[in-house]
Amino acid sequence: MGVAIDPLALVSKKAQLGENVTIGPSAIIDDDVVIGDGSIVAPYAIIQHGTRLGKECRIASFAVVGGPPQDLKYKGEPTTLEVGDRCDIREYVTLNRGTVETGKTVIGNNCMFMANAHVAHDCIVGDYCILANSVPLAGHVTLDNWVIIGGLTPVHQFVHIGDHAMIGGGYRIAKDIPPFVRAGREPLVFEGLNSVGLRRRGFSPKSIDLIEKAYVLLYQSKLNVSQAIARIKEELEQTPEIQNILNFVAGSKRGIIPGHH
Repeated sequence: MGVAIDPLALVSKKAQLGENVTIGPSAIIDDDVVIGDGSIVAPYAIIQHGTRLGKECRIASFAVVGGPPQDLKYKGEPTTLEVGDRCDIREYVTLNRGTVETGKTVIGNNCMFMANAHVAHDCIVGDYCILANSVPLAGHVTLDNWVIIGGLTPVHQFVHIGDHAMIGGGYRIAKDIPPFVRAGREPLVFEGLNSVGLRRRGFSPKSIDLIEKAYVLLYQSKLNVSQAIARIKEELEQTPEIQNILNFVAGSKRGIIPGHH
């Protein structure tokens, strides 16, 4: 099958549309846009220049995808927004291109951005991430894979959130959140493992037990972070999950969230 473009849509002849793409009425597709096979752009959605959409994405009405960065340093330089396959971008979502600092904003595969969510310039979002309603990511935020952020939770610029982390709604994220954890309360703190998510995704009981032991040392042992990391290295089997935790903490620039006291 070919491309189905509604007569009321405004689609640049310079846009590259894959097979089986559907463009609804009054949608706008700019120059220098690439839309992958099987993607659907709903009525009144806007896809701006520099956007690269993967296969089987769904863009809901009134979403603005690939808009310019909300950064005073940006002077119109050519940058991109790269979105992977099978992403669901709902109503009024805004996804911005990068600035010249990195040149691009990158979003992985199988992500969902619920209504009013925002991804700012130069963010990196991994696979299978979910931003609930009205979650805004500031510039240069990094989400690893399988991150879930509850509604109305803003994320400060340059924050890093690790794999399989889950954050409650209505909070504020100003520090890095390590992998595999749940975070909540105000100010935001470690609240335990994302055990349900880990089991659903096939982590073995042994892996979950090791992860839990690492976070007992990090958050419940009254050791400082350096001492806890040394104990984790000495006492626990160095599985990929433990290495993920160690590498995350070592690379944290904003510092990790504290434990609950």
